Amino acid sequence: MREAKSIDLFLLLLLGAIWGSSFFNIKIATYSYEPFTLALIRVIFASIPLYFLCRFKKIKIEAFSINWKPYALIGLCNIAIPFTLIAIGTSQINSYLAAMLMSTTPMSGSILAHFFTRDEKITLLKSIGIIIGFTGVVFLFFDKLVINENNYIYALITILGSTFYSIGGIMTLKLKKKGNENVTTSTTLWSVIFLLPLSLLFENPWKLNPSLESTLALFYLGVVATGLAWLIRFRILTVNGLVFQTQVAYLIPIFGVLFGYFLMDEIITERVLISLFIIIVGIYIVKKNNKGIKK
Repeated sequence: MREAKSIDLFLLLLLGAIWGSSFFNIKIATYSYEPFTLALIRVIFASIPLYFLCRFKKIKIEAFSINWKPYALIGLCNIAIPFTLIAIGTSQINSYLAAMLMSTTPMSGSILAHFFTRDEKITLLKSIGIIIGFTGVVFLFFDKLVINENNYIYALITILGSTFYSIGGIMTLKLKKKGNENVTTSTTLWSVIFLLPLSLLFENPWKLNPSLESTLALFYLGVVATGLAWLIRFRILTVNGLVFQTQVAYLIPIFGVLFGYFLMDEIITERVLISLFIIIVGIYIVKKNNKGIKK
C-alpha cells in the first residue's frame, strides 16, 4: 500500500462528504417516502450500476449460486434492516444527529468483534475509547433541544441501525475472499428481494405522490451515496488499505453536522459540539487500538 498522496486525501474527504451528506438527503426523502419504500428504491438505484460494473469487469455474481445463504443474510442485516431503521429514525430527528449516532458503528463493532472474531479482542485502551465514545452519545440525550420525550425512541432506532451495520460487517468478513464487487452486488440484490414485498405489503408505494425534491434526494442516496461511494471506497481500499479508509469515520459526523446546520437550518447547540468532540475522540482511541487491522 502506497503512502497517501493528495488525490488519496481528496478522495477520503470526498467519501466523508458523500456519506455525511446522506443523512440530510434521507431526511428530505422521508418527506415523501415511507421507510421500506425509501430503502427499496435506494438499493434499486445502487444495484443497477453495481450490476453493470460486474458485467463490465466480467465478475461472476454469486447472489443466487449454491452458496447464496450468506449473501442473503448479509443483504438483510447489513443493508435492508439498517437502511430501513435509519430512515425511520431520521424522519423524526435532526439529520446531523443521525450522522453522529451512526458514528457509534466502530464502537459497537469493536464490542461485537470481541465476541465473534479471533483477532479483534477488546483491550484496555480500546475499552476506554468505547466508554468515551458512548459517553458522548449519552451526553446528547441530556440536550432537550435535540433529543426529548417526543423523539428519543427514534434516536435509539438510529443507534440500532448502526448496530446492524456492525453485525453485517462481521458477517461480511467471512466472505472477504469472494471479492468486493461480487459481495457488494450480491448482497445489494438480496436486499432488494427482502424490501420489495415489505414495501408492497405495508406501504402501498403505487399510491405515492412524491415531491421532486424527495425523489432527487432518493436518487442521490442510491447512485451517489451508495453506488458511487462504494466505488470510491473500493479504490481507497485497494490503493491505500483499510486503515486509511477507516479514517472516514471521523469525517462523517463532522460533515453531517455542517450539512445539517447550513443546508437544513438545524439547531446546533453547545452540547452537540461537545458531544461531537467526545465521540470523535472515542472513535480515534478505538481505531488506534484495532490491532487486527494492519493494512
